[in-house]
Amino acid sequence: MLFYIAVGVVIAAVIIGVIFNFKRSKAINENGIEVDAVVSRIKETEGEDSDGNTEFSYTYYVKYKNEQGETVEAKLGNPPRFLMEESSCE
Repeated sequence: MLFYIAVGVVIAAVIIGVIFNFKRSKAINENGIEVDAVVSRIKETEGEDSDGNTEFSYTYYVKYKNEQGETVEAKLGNPPRFLMEESSCE
């Protein structure tokens, strides 16, 4: 019985996550403004995995001009896969 409750909770969590991501993507597509941007910096963070091996993670920042013409720097939320692969090769 406990197993079925746990499975139900996991399934409910997955469904809620999918719905949240769908709504977020829809809002971005409807309200977002597409701009050109350049990667302004990459922040490298060093850590350890569960086996004690050193691993690196990267946070990407971009610069772009907003609607008021001001230059803005912001963290890139979901960097494209090719950016992550190129950085890990350096």
